[in-house]
Amino acid sequence: MSTRYPFTAVVGMDDLRLALLLNAVSPAVGGVLVRGEKGTAKSTAVRALAELLPAVPVVAGCRFSCDPASPDPGCQDGPHEAGPGAERPARMVELPVGASEDRLVGSLDIERALAEGVKAFEPGLLADAHRGILYVDEVNLLHDHLIDLLLDAAAMGFSNVEREGVSVRHAARFLLVGTMNPEEGELRPQLLDRFGLTVEVAASRDPEQRVEVVRRRLAFEDDPAAFAARWADEEAELRGRIVAARALLPQVTLGDAVLLQIAATCAAFEVDGMRADIVMARTATALAAWAGRTGVTSEDVRQAALLALPHRRRRSPFDAPGLDEDKLDETLEQFKGEDPDPDPDPEPDGPDDGGPGDGGPGDGGPGGGGPDGGGIPPQGDGPAPEDVPAPEEAPVPEPAPQRAGAGERAAVKAAEPFRTKVLSVPGLGEGAAGRRSRARTEHGRTTGSTRPRGALTKLHLAATVQAAAPHQKARGRTGRGLVVRRDDLRQAAREGREGNLVLFAVDASGSMAARQRMSAVKGAVLSLLLDAYQRRDKVGLVTFRGRDAEVALPPTSSVDAAAARLEQLPTGGRTPLSAGLLKAHDVLRVERLRDPSRRPLLVVVTDGRATGGRAAGDPVALAARAARLHAAEGTASVVVDCETGPVRLGLAGRLALELGGTAVTLDELRADAIAGLVRDVQTGHAGHASRRAA
Repeated sequence: MSTRYPFTAVVGMDDLRLALLLNAVSPAVGGVLVRGEKGTAKSTAVRALAELLPAVPVVAGCRFSCDPASPDPGCQDGPHEAGPGAERPARMVELPVGASEDRLVGSLDIERALAEGVKAFEPGLLADAHRGILYVDEVNLLHDHLIDLLLDAAAMGFSNVEREGVSVRHAARFLLVGTMNPEEGELRPQLLDRFGLTVEVAASRDPEQRVEVVRRRLAFEDDPAAFAARWADEEAELRGRIVAARALLPQVTLGDAVLLQIAATCAAFEVDGMRADIVMARTATALAAWAGRTGVTSEDVRQAALLALPHRRRRSPFDAPGLDEDKLDETLEQFKGEDPDPDPDPEPDGPDDGGPGDGGPGDGGPGGGGPDGGGIPPQGDGPAPEDVPAPEEAPVPEPAPQRAGAGERAAVKAAEPFRTKVLSVPGLGEGAAGRRSRARTEHGRTTGSTRPRGALTKLHLAATVQAAAPHQKARGRTGRGLVVRRDDLRQAAREGREGNLVLFAVDASGSMAARQRMSAVKGAVLSLLLDAYQRRDKVGLVTFRGRDAEVALPPTSSVDAAAARLEQLPTGGRTPLSAGLLKAHDVLRVERLRDPSRRPLLVVVTDGRATGGRAAGDPVALAARAARLHAAEGTASVVVDCETGPVRLGLAGRLALELGGTAVTLDELRADAIAGLVRDVQTGHAGHASRRAA
């Protein structure tokens, strides 16, 4: 077994370590979502926590880790008799992003179930994680249906498996920890709300702290066992403190004054529902137990709010997570009652400053930060040690500002985003699960049956019985059970929805520089991105002006990154239309290699003028040639004609014909019509394809 990096050796990241420890003390807090940039040791800290959890008593031989003191009466391996049982280390189970539903919740032996009527259930990762940690790296990339199953089990404490009339239920109580990089896409608000606490992490900008991180990491890689032995005493002390806090937790009381502060805080920040109030109450209670107190203080409520509320305040993906600490302090002060005495029997000048419930700065172990600043920050009313650095706020990724050059105008603000109609790409795809276009998926309505190519995942019961029935006499069937063989099994063919790639190619040249026009275009792109966020799509942005084109926004699901880049987009210069179309073609070509099953939709926003670029030749002819590249590959497309004035050249309409798509005027670029433009693509693209076939 490989040696894990010690938890107490992690440098900095005070909020992350505190959130993990509070969940270790009280799993009812609801888990932790860790948001942060790549390379910030998110996974290292989570994996290190597993070594601190106390051993788990289990019934010997039970696959579902039943507690011998109170075994589950409905356990599939039971019934169990109460007894001493055995102990095993707490598990940390990792859920891969590409895991199947069967791997998560468990699977049934369909052949035995049909032929023998036996519930032969193979437990999944939810059963393995029971009474331990379930860790999901890059949780924002996990398929929605898996996240729903995961969070339902975490909230209810058990998992239900319903397959073809066979029902299995087992306990699934675990500490849920997810990590994510916001640049790769956000979680839906309703899923964010299901995580108890959220922590933002970022790499320290302090050179001395960065040096210490590198020094410890290199020492660990040179000799993991020796490095772990160096921190063994601190690890043991922190493990003892967790055990002591768990034992004290039932004795902690929440006074009416504290409950009023919690309710007032949630109301002041306008969080939806009551889950925030409950999570704050549980977190404040865990904080008191961690500090060795039986009473909850205002400082506990404040710390609980900073961990439990930021991710619940987001009204839309355009809102940055965070909390106004001045407003928080005002609310707590306004509803402040009498705090309970944090230490009813103090021992002034006592020699013991570092017990597991004290966490004072005199403690050289994890409670007080240690001489090298690598321990856990103390919790309580006393001042924090000076050598423990304050947690840093995660910086919002922003692109470098683009300065307007000669002939260019400064960037304009986008118009207010609006709700779009449903966009879809014609035909039946096989892309990643989403909520956009029709596709063959693992989930959805059943449309037929096929022979399974690999492992059977979704049985089509009627088709299986129909395939096996004619052979029963030849197979010597004598009993009631149906004699089923592997060749009889049929996989259910299902139709659901997929996510698509919507790529905008936006003309940012001088002829498009009118402020209202670009503001409307930006607002439309942001609106479609918001819709894509809700429907699990990708959106990209290519702009062209001057002499060349650039990828302003690589294909992404990150709303924050998209909003920042669109906000900085200037206009002006000549119109290299062919460069824009070729750049869009390159983006789509690369995306087809990365994700060949995700179907694209190209939206070109231009007046159709082509007045220059780096390539030699007639600009209009070059643009037409570039457009035919998209048409040859069958890319669905639409051209938004931005040409204005009494004299119109109709260049955008000609471009649409070369693309094999359709053109609409700028007047149709309104709040209730921009999404409808894509719907017109289906008719135009299908008609163009039929003309080509003819």
